[in-house]
Amino acid sequence: MDKNTLVGFVLIGAVLIGFTYLSRPNQEQQIAQKRYQDSIQVVAQKGAANKAGSATALTDTTTIDAAQVVDSTGLFFNATKGNENFTTIENDLVKLTFTNKGGRVYSALLKKYNGQDKKPLVLFDKNDVDMNFFFYNKKEEIQTKNFYFQTVSKSDTSLTMRLAANDSSYIDFTYTVHKGNYMVDFSVKATGMENKLSATTNYMDIEWKQKARQVERGYKYENRYAEIMYKYDGADTDHLSESKNDASSITGRLSWIGYKNQYFSSVFIADQKFEKNALKSTMETEGSGYLKDYSAEMSTFFDSKGIQPTTMHFFFGPNHYKTLKAFDAHIDDSQKLHLDQLVPLGWSFLRWINIIFTINLFDWLSSLGLSMGLVILFMTIIVKILIFYFTYKSYISSARMRVLKPQIDVIGKKYPKKEDAMKKQQETMALYSKYGVSPMSGCLPMILQMPILFALFMFVPSAIELRQQSFLWADDLSTYDAFFTWSTHIPFLGNHISLFCLLMSAANILNTKFTMSQQDTGQQQMPGMKAMMYVMPIMFIFILNDYAAGLNYYYFISTLISILTMIALRKFTNEDKLLAKLETNKNNPKKKKSGLMAKMAQMQEEQQRLAKERAKRGGR
Repeated sequence: MDKNTLVGFVLIGAVLIGFTYLSRPNQEQQIAQKRYQDSIQVVAQKGAANKAGSATALTDTTTIDAAQVVDSTGLFFNATKGNENFTTIENDLVKLTFTNKGGRVYSALLKKYNGQDKKPLVLFDKNDVDMNFFFYNKKEEIQTKNFYFQTVSKSDTSLTMRLAANDSSYIDFTYTVHKGNYMVDFSVKATGMENKLSATTNYMDIEWKQKARQVERGYKYENRYAEIMYKYDGADTDHLSESKNDASSITGRLSWIGYKNQYFSSVFIADQKFEKNALKSTMETEGSGYLKDYSAEMSTFFDSKGIQPTTMHFFFGPNHYKTLKAFDAHIDDSQKLHLDQLVPLGWSFLRWINIIFTINLFDWLSSLGLSMGLVILFMTIIVKILIFYFTYKSYISSARMRVLKPQIDVIGKKYPKKEDAMKKQQETMALYSKYGVSPMSGCLPMILQMPILFALFMFVPSAIELRQQSFLWADDLSTYDAFFTWSTHIPFLGNHISLFCLLMSAANILNTKFTMSQQDTGQQQMPGMKAMMYVMPIMFIFILNDYAAGLNYYYFISTLISILTMIALRKFTNEDKLLAKLETNKNNPKKKKSGLMAKMAQMQEEQQRLAKERAKRGGR
């Protein structure tokens, strides 16, 4: 071997050693690989256990899992036999029942709210919910649903249940409720388990399933708001689809996962965050008593040595903005839960309008002891007063164009042919320009008031305060008010007619009539536009028939106020004085053209110049 060959082998060896060193996995990657290998082992063990269970017939009905009975050397073998019993803790807001079979929540009752049966609302019960925790050692996968826990500590507001291997080795589940709070503290702590559970596995896996009960009258309407929501650690919230079956595997860390109905939610919160999240939402059929079937699989921190407990929380309560927002009080921004996102108040700007203005106005009116119907009435009046300036500006813009109608009619007679439409439009715009009138000036005030109106559209269906509150003939403002019902289901209409929806549509037809008469400026409308203006209010019957009576009542009142406002403005506006003022603008060149009108006139002049140039080129 010559010198060059020897040097080559040395260099190749150095490169291989360096590459191996640089490409070796870091500590996080090693932990991730360890988890991956553990997961593979868990799946294999689960498959073997299932096979063993299916091959073994049980005669003892109090034994939970066949594989555990066969393996009498199992860590918690003594906990595989027992009788299911239930324990209750409660405060002034919630009553929680726990089962020793798996050491989990069995049912949740909300004392301040009623179901459709007028009894305290049961959020879930019995087979509606299931929760299973997985712990690991070299021999077995330990699933808490297979074992009976022992109650070792109990008070009115706190409960500790223990899964014991022996007197000195156990895992404690502790649940605690607090006065005036829908939040439930939950901790998992190991004692004497360091040599019995895997020392290299610093996590536990969790399965959480719950069926979302239909607790409101309207299945379709409530189902629109039922979804799985979740919040990324240090980031925004997201959700699965509310309108179809959906599933998602989420690699990022989550602060919480929420199973949401329209007005109530079950939320699972982890102080040490959730990882390896797999979420699934399945639609339930109408008439089943349920909206959706929710499930989640995730992992979170667990210390088998028992030095640090796993701390988690449950929220079982209403989707009420200020109740949920209060959990973030005096908390650093990076640690805020943002549970208030469970309340759908609209996107971005609309949400801020509701948070800053609508909710505070609603709460103030509610504090006066008014019925919810009167609260909506006065809130609508106040909103109409606040946007009156924009309404007035829009009306005056239309009135200016309307008083010029006789002159527009003259232009129309001058250009009766369709091919003269461009000339007719140019002369009409020139007339408006001469009088200082802008056809677009009425649009801006309308646009400026739209955010408030849209914000209210989002707020009313989300206001839990309207739930089961009656007004006039409506016994519940949060759902539809069935004026007439029938047995056959009609597409887009259902099996009922809502009276507030019918009145709202009738008011909109009347409003359309007044609006079109006000905007009769002599200009030619697009074909079919007049008919379309009348079709839309009729379509509202099919669109909003399932919506909350409170929302249709709000639209009805709002539309009536708009009609009355229009009639009052028409009565108190002197159109002769308005025309005289326009004549003054006509004789004052400095005031004639400004802003948009000046730009439109300039564009028309440019179009005319280009048309003349094309005509000259065509004549050559």
